[in-house]
Amino acid sequence: MLNTLVVFVGAGLGGALRHGVNLAAARLGGSFPAGTMIINIAGSLAMGLLTGWFAVRGGMPQAWRLFLTTGILGGFTTFSTFSLEAFLLMERGAFAAAALYVLGSVAAGIAGVGASLAVIRQFG
Repeated sequence: MLNTLVVFVGAGLGGALRHGVNLAAARLGGSFPAGTMIINIAGSLAMGLLTGWFAVRGGMPQAWRLFLTTGILGGFTTFSTFSLEAFLLMERGAFAAAALYVLGSVAAGIAGVGASLAVIRQFG
């Protein structure tokens, strides 16, 4: 129960942080999704730093690891988890699986958004 609560609180903080970055990036103007790009890159960097630190230092309680990674970073951007998983596949030498994971996730994600928008526009 405690782990679920710390993930919940962390996700709220991460989501609020994401909203703040998006608001700041929107002030720059333009149609390029700079806020999302900044969030994805920053989240991926943070995920690498945190998981590397947890591996090297050890001893971090599970609740704190969940709060920081699944909670805050999960609320900030799920792209950080996607990036970590793709990297770990490549690090293990599973290059075909990594390529399938990256290309499949991106292609299926875009197709899913496109298909659902088409349905809503047609019948919504």
